[in-house]
This record gives sequence, C-alpha cells and structure tokens, in this order.
Amino acid sequence: MLEIGSIKEVEIIDLNHMGQGVAKIDNFVVFVGGAITGDTVKIKITDIKKNYAKGGLISIIKPSEFRISASCIHFEKCGGCQLMHMDYEEQLKYKRNRVINEFRRAKVSFGESIVNNTIGMEEPYRYRNKTAFSVRSINNEIQIGPYEQGTYNTVDISGCLIQSKEADNAVNAFKSLMEKYNIAAYDQKTKKGTIGNIIIRNNRKNELMLIIVTTSENFRNRDSFIRELISLIPDIKTIIQNINNKNTNLIMGARNIILHGDGILFDKIDDLTFAISPETFFQINPIQTEKLYRTAIEYASIGKDDICFDIYCGIGTISLMAAKNAKKVYGVEIVEQSIINARKNAKNNNISNAEFYAGNAESIVPKLYKQNIKADIVIADPPRKGCEKEVIYTIINMAPKKIVYVSCDPSTLARDIKLLEEGGYRLMKAQPVDMFPWSVHVECVIGMQRKDT
Repeated sequence: MLEIGSIKEVEIIDLNHMGQGVAKIDNFVVFVGGAITGDTVKIKITDIKKNYAKGGLISIIKPSEFRISASCIHFEKCGGCQLMHMDYEEQLKYKRNRVINEFRRAKVSFGESIVNNTIGMEEPYRYRNKTAFSVRSINNEIQIGPYEQGTYNTVDISGCLIQSKEADNAVNAFKSLMEKYNIAAYDQKTKKGTIGNIIIRNNRKNELMLIIVTTSENFRNRDSFIRELISLIPDIKTIIQNINNKNTNLIMGARNIILHGDGILFDKIDDLTFAISPETFFQINPIQTEKLYRTAIEYASIGKDDICFDIYCGIGTISLMAAKNAKKVYGVEIVEQSIINARKNAKNNNISNAEFYAGNAESIVPKLYKQNIKADIVIADPPRKGCEKEVIYTIINMAPKKIVYVSCDPSTLARDIKLLEEGGYRLMKAQPVDMFPWSVHVECVIGMQRKDT
C-alpha cells in the first residue's frame, strides 16, 4: 500500500498529456515530473488520489536512451518547455501517439495507419513569433521572464532558445533601461508600481513589436526610455503601451497607446500578407503554420465550383488560402476585431471571393443556410476547447461533403470527431504537426468525408 513520503524505485513506461512520466506500483498509476519513458528513477510519493499518485523525482538510477541534456539552463524552472530533456525525434513519436490514444479513448473508428508521422522542424529552436513575460522587482533588481512551473514566480532569464535573438536583445535592453530610469515594476501584493508585463512579437524579417503592459497611462521617464530603447534596438518597428488596471488573469487590458511606429507588423503565410495588431491571433510558429495550413487545404481538395465555410476563421489566414481555389469562401469568427482584420487582409491580398461575418457560428451559419448559402466543404480551426456542440450539429445539418478540422488539442479533437462520426461522417486522414517543439502540445489536421459519398 502506498503512503505519502514513501521512497520507491520505478520504471517509467509512458508519458501523460502533461509530459509527466507514468509508472505503476502494484498496478496503481504514479505520475513523475521530470522523468521520461525508459527512465528508472527513485521517487518520493508526494500525493495520493483515488485513481493515481504523484511522485517527486529524487534521482535517475538508469537514464532512458531517449534522455538528453536540456539545452536551456532555465529548463527545470521555466514553465514554457516540458520536454527539453527528451530526444526530439522521440518527441515527434510521443505526439503522434497522443493523437492515437485520444482517438482510442473517444472510441473513434479509425485505423492507426491513417495517423501520419508528426511533421517536425529541421531546426526546432528560435521559432516563436510571440512571447509574453512578467516583469517583477526582487530586492530592487528588475526580473523579466516566464512564470516558474505551477507558480506566478518570475524566472529571470537572459535569453530564450525558442524566441528570436532579436527578441532576446530587446528584453535585455528593456530590463537595463528600467533600472537606469528607475521605472518601477508592478507588485501584485502591494498593488504599487507600473509595468507588469511585456509582450514581444516578431515577423519573419525579425522586425519587432513591443507591447508594454502598465497599470496607468503615465510612467516615469517614459519618453526618454522609449527613445533610448529604439536607438539600442533598431529592430523594434513599433511600440504599444497597453493599459491594464484590473486585477484579472488576463495580461492585456482594453486600451492601447501607440508610442512608436504605427502599431502594426506585417507577416507572410504562404504567399499571403497579414497585418498583425497587438490583439491579433496569429499562429506562433510561421514555418510550421505553413505546413499545417497547406495540409488543411490539401485535405479540403477544393474545386473551382466549391463553396467553403471557414469556422473560427480568426484574421482569415485559412480563408484566404482556400479562396485561391474555391468559388466562394465564408469566414465566421466571434471576435469582431479579427473579422475587421480579415476583411483588410482580403483587400490587401486582392482577394474578392471571401466574405467574413462576426458572431457565433451556431447563429451565423444557419442564417447563411436560410439564404440558400450551403457549404460543400467546412474547415474548422477552433480554440483549445474545441467546437461548441451547437457548431458541430450545425455542420452536420448542413451536410457538407467534406470536413477539415484543424486542432490544437487532441482530446477535444477526438471528442468532436466522435460527434461528427455519429452525424454521418468518417475519418479519412490525420496529420499531427509539431507547432511547439520541446512542449507537450501537438496540432493536428484531420479530413472527414460524408459516409454516403
């Protein structure tokens, strides 16, 4: 019988969805952070639940053949990467298996062979085009970095291996100038100070957008600070001050002030150009995004007479790619600003056969259907929580011949596939894509076809 505090030697047989090692003691599951498949480790039982226990890693008795030395010195503290101690090729296998396991758990009808090997990166570093860091003052020293795993403590970093070097330089310059100009970091306990977070965005030219999140409009030496920052980091094309004076989990508030540039970056996906504003959702890894979206377009196999619906269309990235082949594309997105940006992006790319609607898909799509606008192909790219049930049922009622689903969470993907399967569709193809190397996250594109076609 397991007891909290007991010391055990275990073999790690698998990884769970959080990247924790999975062991069994007398057929009882134990999760071990920092361990990977193939490790033999000594652990201390720290928590016991009804169906599982947790063990703290004491030492590695025999390392897995897939264990590597983490390339980042902040790995054990930082919450950004969970798998930097694991061989990259093995990570890709793990991510494919995650998709397969979730399909099995949801009782999806499929053959394992339809799930392709995960598409990885040739160079799985420096891929992020957006990072958000907290800003804190500890013992009168400014600290900037991600949160420590499982806490709101800031990990002070000098560089991040998954963001651009230009972004590293901007963060370090920002930190030194805060100290030089005696600008106070926001303290959540005392509610004093000004700067709480910074967000760095970059495009494929490594031009930078810097967003400074503050609790008030004015902060000490702002003008001098911005002037010197621009002179030190010429890659910064625009600086935005975002005001967030509310005590919430949201990093950004509702109000922006442009301090430098025009508040916009431009970036490319495929041969299309997109305008990126501070609030814009744009995929984090542009190299992998192209592979992901090209796969989606390939699975859709859009003909020149096809009507295509892009549900959860964001700023219209997939919509505009689909519009090259389709008769007409209708994009639907609940965030109004994204729809405004999508329309601008269509205009900027000289695409006239795409229309965009702001609102819930479960209300917009039936309205279009009543106007005799019916989709031959539906593409859905929902957030991590997956599609709303009403959206799934709306798609089923519209009965398109093909459905392409772009997912960022295998469990909600499997859940929604099962609903679509029950609604008359069969799973034809599945392609995992590694959008976030060194993390547990995996994107996946699936293609479904109506059973009666």
